[in-house]
Amino acid sequence: MENVKHTSFSLMRILPIMFGFFVMGFVDIIGMANNYVKQDFSDLTDSVANLISLSCFVWFFLCAIPTSMLMNRIGRKKVVALSFCVTVLAMIVPLLDYSFATMLVTFSLVGIGNTILQVALNPLVTNVVSPKQLTGTLTLGQFVKAVSSFLGPIIVAWASGTIYGWKFIFIFYAVTSLLAFVWLWLTPVPGETGEKQEVSFAQTLSLLKDPYILAFFLGIVVLVGVDVSINMTFPKLIMERCGLSLQDAGISNSVYFFARTVGAFVGGILLMKIAEVRFYTISIWTALVGLILLVISKNMALFYVSIVVFGLGYANLFSIIFSLSMKHMPSRANDVSALLIVGLVGGGVLPPLLGLFTDGFKTQVAAVFALVVIWVYMFWLMKRVKTVSSVG
Repeated sequence: MENVKHTSFSLMRILPIMFGFFVMGFVDIIGMANNYVKQDFSDLTDSVANLISLSCFVWFFLCAIPTSMLMNRIGRKKVVALSFCVTVLAMIVPLLDYSFATMLVTFSLVGIGNTILQVALNPLVTNVVSPKQLTGTLTLGQFVKAVSSFLGPIIVAWASGTIYGWKFIFIFYAVTSLLAFVWLWLTPVPGETGEKQEVSFAQTLSLLKDPYILAFFLGIVVLVGVDVSINMTFPKLIMERCGLSLQDAGISNSVYFFARTVGAFVGGILLMKIAEVRFYTISIWTALVGLILLVISKNMALFYVSIVVFGLGYANLFSIIFSLSMKHMPSRANDVSALLIVGLVGGGVLPPLLGLFTDGFKTQVAAVFALVVIWVYMFWLMKRVKTVSSVG
């Protein structure tokens, strides 16, 4: 196993890493970007426009395991710094040329950068905090990421009324990513020592032979796919039902991410007192109620209630499944972590498929109804959650 020289807690060392979690949240702007691209290039159908998500999230499948291998060669800090550089490059592309093709390139680079960051940043935290401080620090990191996701749509809505238009977000993200690179690079971070584990595609994918790991992996695929789909569909659904402009409807994404931020904070407290399986059950039922309300909503108030209910229910499901996967196979925690990150490819696969539904039925309600059906998998997964949770 890999060992790390732990030093006493240093705010100077942890702050640039926490800032990395803020950059990690940039990928969640993809829903807003997709809708603005479809507005700017009006000849695009939903299924074609949603290829933007595929161009981004396919890299979680292609790059997660190679990133683990790269960390073994050059170390975690350099890999995280590389992710910031890729993100800066991604944000520069649409400023040089704005077209649907260059947006596909942009979000391909966003996907590559975010994959590298997601794989490397969490382990980097272990370089600067003790094992006793790790859980709390990682929870703080996810909260910072949620704040970033919440702010993105607000910045876009504000920028759309300026001379730069909504694309100002790329300038903001480029500068922020560059700052993150410089800050981390100038910060001394203890390096990893000890034996290095070699990771391969075959070795990691072999974990899918275990029925519990396979079930949890598919749970991650569903969760991320539904999250990205809601992020893209909700503003368009409000525009369809309530006649709002994209600029006004786009604020709804911030309402969703705000609900998830609150849900994550409250969930972190409740999970210390409530069993995982009970909290999981409450969460999936709450999220289902939110999805059903989205299908039947016809006024703004009910729309916002429905997305808040869904966001609160969704907020902690990823972390529950992630932790149960580790609990099920602790001896291969590194491989399990890499595999679950591969599962984020669901964010690229599901939205284009839902685009076919909306193109065929000529309504965004069709996409939400499909999400309700897909969400049934989370109820089937409850059997696995109960079994693994009871073992601990």
